[in-house]
Amino acid sequence: MEVPTAMGSATAINLQAAGNRKGAITGDFVLTAEEVVPVQRALMENGIEVTAIHNHMLNDQPRIFFMLFWGLDDPEKLGRGLRAALDRTNSRRAG
Repeated sequence: MEVPTAMGSATAINLQAAGNRKGAITGDFVLTAEEVVPVQRALMENGIEVTAIHNHMLNDQPRIFFMLFWGLDDPEKLGRGLRAALDRTNSRRAG
């Protein structure tokens, strides 16, 4: 069964200013099993903490995982880390 984006199958990235020239990011990636390790590495290599990896379904095909993340750092550094992680997914721009 196809699951629409509105049902929680979309990557969410939240950003905000955190003072002292820092930015804060949080959100979650929706990933296939093959994307989990490359995305995790990209985030960690850029100082972004992976706070959880879990799934919601029991017999989903393809297997889907949710990777939650958090970062507090220079906004440009965080942006580079998110770009590196996105580049390791099979995501495509909406529209």
